[in-house]
Amino acid sequence: MTGDSVTGDSMMGELAARALADGRIWARYWIETPWPLAKAAEVLAGEQSAGTFVPVPGHTPELQAAAGARVEAIAEQPDAPGPSLPGCRPPSMAPGGGAPRWRRAEILVSWPLANLGASLPNLQATVAGNLFELSQFSGLRLLDLGLPPAFLDGCPGPGFGIPGTRRLAGVPRLPLIGTIIKPSIGLSPAATAALVDRLCEGGIDFIKDDELQADGPHCPFDARVAAVMGVVERHADRLGRKPMVAFNLTGEPDEMRRRHDTVLAAGGTCVMASMHSVGLAGMLALRRHAQLPIHAHRNGWGLFGRSPAVGVSYVAWQQLFRAAGADHLHVNGLRNKFAEDDASVLASARACLTPLSAGRDDAAQDDRAMPVFSSGQWAGMAADTFAGLGSADLIHAAGGGIVAHPDGVAAGVRSLRLAWEAALAGEAWDDAARRHPELARAAEAFGRG
Repeated sequence: MTGDSVTGDSMMGELAARALADGRIWARYWIETPWPLAKAAEVLAGEQSAGTFVPVPGHTPELQAAAGARVEAIAEQPDAPGPSLPGCRPPSMAPGGGAPRWRRAEILVSWPLANLGASLPNLQATVAGNLFELSQFSGLRLLDLGLPPAFLDGCPGPGFGIPGTRRLAGVPRLPLIGTIIKPSIGLSPAATAALVDRLCEGGIDFIKDDELQADGPHCPFDARVAAVMGVVERHADRLGRKPMVAFNLTGEPDEMRRRHDTVLAAGGTCVMASMHSVGLAGMLALRRHAQLPIHAHRNGWGLFGRSPAVGVSYVAWQQLFRAAGADHLHVNGLRNKFAEDDASVLASARACLTPLSAGRDDAAQDDRAMPVFSSGQWAGMAADTFAGLGSADLIHAAGGGIVAHPDGVAAGVRSLRLAWEAALAGEAWDDAARRHPELARAAEAFGRG
């Protein structure tokens, strides 16, 4: 382990690239600690690799050199006024006998691939394991990851991604305009199919189950698939394309495989899993079986991501599930109903559209995932979403923004589609709204602010 000197943050990117070129995994963390930064970083690197609490037989310098994590860089930040989290144990004697100094920094740590191989569950244990419990830290957050080509070659990655999703949905250029089955729970298969009928009649591209709707006795999975796909197939004949429905098959691996096959046999084109509920091993098991795109819902991510003082950035977290095979990944939406701000939403979406490793030799391997914008969305978000993301490769899911449009579902769908056409053409909202009553009526209902 290194890290005896503090490095400027301008070197972070260069050192991360160098670690990848050496075939090493890297992780960037934000830390807060009363310990000297180099010492705290060394403790973290040791805990997550070959370090030991006390000397033990077999822990030789040669083993440490081969298996130890390296502190590649430390970029110091302004101190904190006090600890952000409880339980931190400062050094027994602060310099000069005064109060502890609560230092903050970003650090870059790297590991040899040989420590774990191309194993996503063990990668999680390495970069997001016991380190969060270390008493040297009063704040610790995983910000970003870098995975070398040799690791990614052992991961399935998205099976369909952006091009496969567009092909199956028959939407070549604009975002997929989508919505969620609401009420989220309580509808029967027949009632769910009736709602899908209204949505398909209105020209929807994408429909998803709510994450709470799986295989309950009031709406069994098999019966729901049969009822919904009967409606979808009928509209596909009329539309010349098949609206994509993401059926929530979250469960144990054998259940998910069986449910996937039910959707496939019924002519469905997408399945959905709650990524934190099934975990990386569950996502991998589904991906290795799946012949359909996997829509990964991130419910539960707030537990990992909401606090600025502890947890995991979605920029880092999405890489794990994308490598495991997720084709679509939720990122929240602009001005959403949750606690996440717009800058974080856009950073997450941009990360989903960034190749996992630019160093891979296989240029045909497109491992990008389609970001899913949802929560409080309507047509008025299209221009800002496009301006912030710079891409239309996304699913834009609106609930009330579609079904509560004053002129009905079809007008709600059309309002989002027209708003995206205007955004891509660089047309101002007011100009587009003067030409399209669906936009003007949407603004009346939902407010431009």
